[in-house]
Amino acid sequence: MKRELTEDEKYMKEALKEAMKGYKIGEVPIGCVIVYEGKIIGRGYNRRKTDKSTLSHAEITAIKKASKYIGDWRLEGCTLYVTLEPCQMCSGAIVQARIDRVVMGCMNPKAGCGGSLLNILQMDCFNHQVEVTRGVLEEECSDILVKFFKELRVRVKKEREEAKENADDIDV
Repeated sequence: MKRELTEDEKYMKEALKEAMKGYKIGEVPIGCVIVYEGKIIGRGYNRRKTDKSTLSHAEITAIKKASKYIGDWRLEGCTLYVTLEPCQMCSGAIVQARIDRVVMGCMNPKAGCGGSLLNILQMDCFNHQVEVTRGVLEEECSDILVKFFKELRVRVKKEREEAKENADDIDV
């Protein structure tokens, strides 16, 4: 008997769909959705390479779209679902946008600022703290990243070998 998804799992599945969009175009597969009153009002996936912009993170894109939908920079009453723990830039934007709650899939021990390296989302020194839920569909969120980086390492190794072969073919 198949169990029914929780609300958090349902929206994290939507964030995973966004991550797959990034995966298909060769971007690091991180996806995000923002929910307000039971409706998705913002979606995003990583596009840094595509847009050639440091700012093209999934969360930033979703925040822009949600702000446009709401008609305000404040996203009070919203929950942000993201497949990977936010970086310092995105965590700062989440606090600045006054988002009430963040639901994360997997943690990012190398760059995460929602509890791994720092916890910008819940620092008492800021005028807004975010409620945080971690580990929702953690295995699925982690698996897509592991698969992506494994494929990337194979691709990079092959490209290096081909470049070396081409260099060896050139007589000087």
